[in-house]
Amino acid sequence: MLGQSLQILPCWNTATSCHRHATSFPILRRRERRRSNKRLDIAATATMATPSGSVQVQPGSPEKVAPYSDSEPRRLILLRQAQSSRDNRSLRDYDRPLSQSGKLDAAKVSHKLRKLGWIPGLILCSDATRTRETLKIMQEQVRGFFEAEVHFLSSFYFVAAMDGQTGEHLRQAICKYSADNVLTVMHFP
Repeated sequence: MLGQSLQILPCWNTATSCHRHATSFPILRRRERRRSNKRLDIAATATMATPSGSVQVQPGSPEKVAPYSDSEPRRLILLRQAQSSRDNRSLRDYDRPLSQSGKLDAAKVSHKLRKLGWIPGLILCSDATRTRETLKIMQEQVRGFFEAEVHFLSSFYFVAAMDGQTGEHLRQAICKYSADNVLTVMHFP
């Protein structure tokens, strides 16, 4: 999770969006990037879809994201759970906890998202053990994550296996709960 750069891409067409604003959610995408010393880092860029094309945005400056709209930009952050432990082979996949390095990564990512100003009002989280632990650590580290409305969705555990259905499933979940800044904690977004 932590050793991947972050990139924002448009999530769905504004004409089919259920939200009240005329902007589209950007979507967070992971991209592997390693330094020469084998340490991993996080970088972030943002691209917002606009009626006339795309606008590049510097992290931490959301007011510059949508110059074409009076409303606040909306953001969808897809976050994969932190690294899980495989120490106990008798546990079901669903019940696997985080590894020690996964716990450290979850804390680091929460601070990175806070630094970027990407504090969600809504968190949609898989109800698997490792995603719950990832969210709990993030909430302990950054108060804004604790203050967000949280919904645990069992379907997020299974949607990773449904090839091609993740985007539509996310759109439906976001439309149901509706918020401007949404964080999802899932498996292989």
